[in-house]
Amino acid sequence: MLNKIIQFSLNNRLLILVAAALLMVAGVYVMNRTEVDVFPDLNAPTVVVMTEAGGMAAEEVEQLVTFPIETAVNGATGVRRVRSSSTTGFSVVWVEFDWDMDIYLARQIVSEKIAMAAEELPDNVGNPTLGPQSSILGELLIVGMTADSTSMLDLRTIADWTIRPRLLSTGGVAQVAVLGGDIKEYQVLIHPEKMKYYGVTLGEIMAVTRGMNQNTNGGVIYEYGNEYIVRGVVSTEDVREMARSVIKTVGGAPVTLEDVADVRIGAQQPKLGLASEKGKPAVLVTVTKQPETGTLELTAKIEEALKDVQKNLPPDVKLSTDTFRQARFIESSISNVKSSLYEGAIFVVIVLILFLANVRTTIISLITLPLSILISILTLNWLGMTINTMSLGGLAIAIGSLVDDAIVDVENVWKHIRANKALPKDRRRPILDVVFDASREVRMPILNSTLIIVVSFVPLFFLSGMEGRMLAPLGVAFITALFASTLVALTLTPVLCSYMLDYKVKGDGIPKEAFLAVWLRKYYKSALEWVMRHKKSVVGATIALFCVALGMFFTLGHSFLPAFNEGSFTINVSSLPGISLEESDKIGRQAEELLLSVPEIYTVARKTGRAELDEHALGVNVSEIEAPFELKDRSHKEVLAEVREKLSTISGANIEIGQPISHRIDAMLSGTQAGIAIKLFGDDLNRMFTIGNQIKTLISGVDGIADLNVEQQIERPEIKIIPKREMLARYGISMPAFSEFVTVNMAGETVSQVYEQGKAFNLVVRAAESERGSMERIKDLMIDDAYGNKLPLSYVADVVSSTGPNTINRENVKRKVVISANAAGRDIGSVVDDIRKIVDENIELPEGYHIEYGGQFESERAASRILFLTSMMSIIVIFLLLYMQFKSAAQSGVVLLNLPLALIGGVFALLLTTGELSIPAIIGFISLFGIATRNGMLLISHYNLLREQGHSLYDSIIQGSLDRLNPILMTALSSALALIPLAVKGDLPGNEIQSPMAKVILGGLLTSTFLNGFIVPVMYWWLHRKETGAEEFDPKGNLSQDKS
Repeated sequence: MLNKIIQFSLNNRLLILVAAALLMVAGVYVMNRTEVDVFPDLNAPTVVVMTEAGGMAAEEVEQLVTFPIETAVNGATGVRRVRSSSTTGFSVVWVEFDWDMDIYLARQIVSEKIAMAAEELPDNVGNPTLGPQSSILGELLIVGMTADSTSMLDLRTIADWTIRPRLLSTGGVAQVAVLGGDIKEYQVLIHPEKMKYYGVTLGEIMAVTRGMNQNTNGGVIYEYGNEYIVRGVVSTEDVREMARSVIKTVGGAPVTLEDVADVRIGAQQPKLGLASEKGKPAVLVTVTKQPETGTLELTAKIEEALKDVQKNLPPDVKLSTDTFRQARFIESSISNVKSSLYEGAIFVVIVLILFLANVRTTIISLITLPLSILISILTLNWLGMTINTMSLGGLAIAIGSLVDDAIVDVENVWKHIRANKALPKDRRRPILDVVFDASREVRMPILNSTLIIVVSFVPLFFLSGMEGRMLAPLGVAFITALFASTLVALTLTPVLCSYMLDYKVKGDGIPKEAFLAVWLRKYYKSALEWVMRHKKSVVGATIALFCVALGMFFTLGHSFLPAFNEGSFTINVSSLPGISLEESDKIGRQAEELLLSVPEIYTVARKTGRAELDEHALGVNVSEIEAPFELKDRSHKEVLAEVREKLSTISGANIEIGQPISHRIDAMLSGTQAGIAIKLFGDDLNRMFTIGNQIKTLISGVDGIADLNVEQQIERPEIKIIPKREMLARYGISMPAFSEFVTVNMAGETVSQVYEQGKAFNLVVRAAESERGSMERIKDLMIDDAYGNKLPLSYVADVVSSTGPNTINRENVKRKVVISANAAGRDIGSVVDDIRKIVDENIELPEGYHIEYGGQFESERAASRILFLTSMMSIIVIFLLLYMQFKSAAQSGVVLLNLPLALIGGVFALLLTTGELSIPAIIGFISLFGIATRNGMLLISHYNLLREQGHSLYDSIIQGSLDRLNPILMTALSSALALIPLAVKGDLPGNEIQSPMAKVILGGLLTSTFLNGFIVPVMYWWLHRKETGAEEFDPKGNLSQDKS
């Protein structure tokens, strides 16, 4: 089969060249049109159900809203986990499905379930709404709006009615959330004393205001042959006209709204959140993209739309997009990985020139590079994958291996052509025959080495969950590029060799061998002969080195993924629940000022509280700050340490520092925006909070723990209005009338809409702030009895001060409190092991309570188990592939000796750099095993060939090793040196995940190549010495079957 492919290529040389050119053109065209993103789609299929429950306390929201929705969705098909958060006036339920679930089917299932649950919800609760379909990496851009003279009310109106609709109309935008400023509303603020004076009841005011601003339909009339539509134009946007609405007539005089209430335009109360930029009040517009939408393209569209909008805004309103812009991270990540690709390619060129010392052979070998990469990009596009840091990283890791097959073929063809040229003219063979024979000689090692490397990458595809989604494109890119390079080596390379290497050389007509190759061969021969005389001591030393490396391997720390460098901090500042928005704003502003004093941080944007129907529901006691930075003279670690130190001076606040993408990944894995989540499940929130604080105190001394925080679900102050039912009965006040009185006076009721040039604003009736601003004032509010008389509220209800929970978080229908932390300066696995030990020894949980640990380390352990099992299977398959080639279990075993030899370098590479074993590093080890076996295969197949040609065992080993030195060193050095840019620049954005893989493969290849050149010949000798008898002598005259 392979012979036929080579023969076909050489017989149809022009066809092969044209096909290669067409593939190149198609690859470049597709590459420029393929979507670019930072990571593959990592999102677990999640549907978010949000319900506004105006004014309800957290406990009511949990019982009346969250619980029915959770119950409805819990048994749905494919549901993996249900999480919820019930806070004042708002319920969010996250329904997480299995990783392979189709998101549209998941949304349909949830829609059907909540349609049934909605019927059980109270009347005063909004309809459950599905959050827009988005992803954790969907947050695209934060637009900051600031103004010098424009009021915050007008600024928010511009954001809601000009910018938001314009951005939502841009294709690919899923959601635009607006936070900050003052939401405009028309208010009717009633005064109980005036109502008592005029004898106006609350029912009369509500009857007038409900629907007061809606036009009426008067039908049509026909006159003069025309049809006229009759409209009763009742609606108005003029508050003076609204204020003149008549409520009733007393003693012949009309009583209007303005007699008993203030009618005005004001800011919506209560405020749900505030925003600021660089410490100045602002409106922040957060844009979220739909899945499978190109980030760079959409960002460009949005920025174009914002430029267009800016022209028609008041001159003092400024729009900025520099606080959070995901495209910036993507651009820097992609450019870093691309530069690693280019620099790796330069190393490959240097290796080829040094070893081949021939421009033509170098060009033939190098043509494989762009062609293989472009074929890989075509395949990724065909499979519907994007170009991202992972797929580019796969190509960067593969770049050295891509030329390997071509090198082996070119080097062998070159050697045969030189041998052919050395023959007398009449005995020389045609060039096509020479090329065919030379290519046929190495076809099996080429194919088998590719299959072995592919098999070693297969464990990647057994990973599930987020790590599987993240690393699969890397494996696909690597494998497709490698297969493409093998195909090129069997087709295009022989064709190019036949055209380019058959040329006339000055002098004796025999092309010269590279100086480096001759020099290396000379010294390698001496070294190999010395090793063959001291076999036991060399093998003993290698075994000792392996044992040391193995011992060190078990001391390595564990982490899931290396820390990213996203060029931005995401900082959560949380103070005690129950704090007012104004006080929380002061703490947030203090944090902003401290951050701006760090030289590397050039801007900050802060969100305090939440936007309407926003799934990232923060209480008013929590601020989230985005702080992008540019590293100058200091490292990321030093800047982070200074930020931690400065923020620790804020009293009464807990600080958590993460990064935009990292903390969203944490939130998806464990439901908490931190690397370690200790989840305590139980029923009594106070008791859980006490146990949580005990755990926090116990583990605060663990080495490497940072940002330790207990979820603030403790009691917050409440005022309860409890009806005295006997008194209500005595005065003839029904419960619905009492409920309406409390709702309208305290929370306010939206009775109608006011339309202003196409914009709709709420018309709200509630008691004036001066009438309800304290407990005493609430007691004095006037309620109407059945006979139209006014009574103070304190007659029919107790108004008492109390406490209640701030937020109630649940997971799988059980209340939970989370103790969260990050690891700093130490691997996350060791930190968690210490925490578990302390908690198990010191904490006794009440009945029905239990602790679960969540976060990246859980994923790391699960992934490590899968990789260990699948890599064992890979090694067995590699052994079978070797056995198919050599038909000898012993020889296959000798080739597999490269695995421990490779482990030595890989372990030392990690020890000298990060000291941590992450999932990418484990994959580095697995793929290294495949790449390293190639060298042993080349040696043993050549030894066997020489022995078949009649050479003695010793001569076969020495001659075979020298013959294969060039291709082995070239393939190993090109594979290893091409990884240097990735290994060295591991802290740059985009390189973080590939860097541990590159370090392991680089270190392992260097040791396995060096030791392979000496250990494999010794093992081959020991394997076959008994077959040959004692007659063989080495060139020095010593018995070759020595006893060493």
